[in-house]
Parts: sequence; structure tokens; C-alpha cells
Amino acid sequence: QVQLVESGGGLVQAGGSLRLSCAASGRTASTKTMGWFRQAPGKEREFVAVMSWNGTYTYYSDSVKGRFTISGVNAKNTVDLQMNSLKPEDTGVYYCAASTKYSTGANYYPSRATQFDDWGQGTQVTVSS
Repeated sequence: QVQLVESGGGLVQAGGSLRLSCAASGRTASTKTMGWFRQAPGKEREFVAVMSWNGTYTYYSDSVKGRFTISGVNAKNTVDLQMNSLKPEDTGVYYCAASTKYSTGANYYPSRATQFDDWGQGTQVTVSS
């Protein structure tokens, strides 16, 4: 099992930036993909971004492409999400996730929450208009 702890959430005005961090521990050697998801009140958890374990491949949802950047220093232990040009619709609880079953490569990546095994507790991001 991989333990994940997120940090960096908060309140920001529209157009501002936030950086989320996720620290991984435990059986990180088995991790194939790290990802970020978010969940707004009354909505399902949705895919935001993923990164292969070696950091080579990254993919984003259409709603955040060009504004968010996923990165990692040794992607199995830390993964960050830099969020720029934030919009009120970006508001939600952001979760870090690890998949030990699904890898990320050229033109393929897991994007469903069910494809990820371990989850952090989440961090709140609120964007005011």
C-alpha cells in the first residue's frame, strides 16, 4: 500500500495560482502512475492529470490543459500540481492518487478513479470570482 499526503490547498482569487504537493511513502516501488483528481460538491470525482512513474509522460483533462502542470521529483515519492489562471469552476477537493496496476506511456494512461488503488485525504481548493 502507498500512503499519500496532500498539501498546498487554500483560497485564491480567480486568475491566481496555487501549487499542490503530494508526498508518497510505503510501497512506492510498485507505483506505475501518479495522478490528481478533484471533486466538487454534488459532483463525481473527475480526472485532472497523470504522470508516468519516471516522469516522462504527462496527460491532462481538457478543462485544465495549458493551465495546470503535473511534475515530480522521483515521481514515485513526490508529485506536484502547479495550477495557474485558476477559475471558480476549479473549486473542489483535490486528491492525489497512485496506481499500481495501470501504467502511463505514449498515448495511453489511466483516467478513471477506479484505476487507482491508493488515495490521499484530499486538500480543499477554493477559487473566488
